[in-house]
Amino acid sequence: MGSHVAFLAEVMAPDGLVATDRLATQLRITKTELAGAMGLSRDAVSKSSRLRAPSTQARLRDGVEIINRILAWSGSLPQAFAWYRAQPIPSFGDQTAEDLVKEGRAEAVKRYLSRIAVGGYA
Repeated sequence: MGSHVAFLAEVMAPDGLVATDRLATQLRITKTELAGAMGLSRDAVSKSSRLRAPSTQARLRDGVEIINRILAWSGSLPQAFAWYRAQPIPSFGDQTAEDLVKEGRAEAVKRYLSRIAVGGYA
């Protein structure tokens, strides 16, 4: 099983929701840091009612999907998460994937990564 498949299996709960406790553990950060990295409030990742909200889960899924795409290229989860948080993307005025996810622009990041995957330019 590839590392990106194992990552998804580890962070997704049986009910299909992103399990924030597992995700934080995999990324070696606190749930508060996870909330910040995904552009969510601390309550959104710690209170059960907020965690199950479609908007919270959508933001978490976007972050997980982007990290998972990078994982295949970066070689390790820490490196993929470092890219997500710190690598400036020229196509977006040197904003990071984290910046763009926080702005609700995860789909643009995913399209960018798809272009790169097929040999396109940044």
